[in-house]
Amino acid sequence: MKFLERFFEGLLWRSRLMVLFAVIFSLVAAFGMFIVASVEIYEPISHVFKNSFHLSAEEHEKLVSSIVGAIDLFLIATVLIIFSLGLYELFISKIDEAESDERSSKILAIHSLDDLKEKLAKVVLMVLIVTFFKYAIHIKYETPLETLYLAVGVLMLALALYFSHKNH
Repeated sequence: MKFLERFFEGLLWRSRLMVLFAVIFSLVAAFGMFIVASVEIYEPISHVFKNSFHLSAEEHEKLVSSIVGAIDLFLIATVLIIFSLGLYELFISKIDEAESDERSSKILAIHSLDDLKEKLAKVVLMVLIVTFFKYAIHIKYETPLETLYLAVGVLMLALALYFSHKNH
């Protein structure tokens, strides 16, 4: 019976290595998102240079929209990196190189599942703010009520930011 118990516990403990799939594929997805975001910025910027910095109002709006969209993609890629590093540190092993690097930021230091959730929540909140901004710049505000809706949305985002930083 003791042998069966040790075998099962060993199997159970080694099953945590399945997390490596999430780590690897999250990093691959982050890499892909960085490439897509870079291309999304490169295309309109190259258009700006080709036109010697003379843009119509429509081109200007498209440029701003592309840059905001790329920021959104960069933030999502950052979420994936934080998620990968956090899962690896929580389930597999501490990252020795990160611990020994004096320049390493404490933003990636994850000691518990709550740390990981807190860091991910903050970045996801930033993604939501950028997405709200991206949609807000495309809406045509024709009535005072629509402008009021925008103000309420901005107020809600400000409150979300306030409450996310309140415990600091």
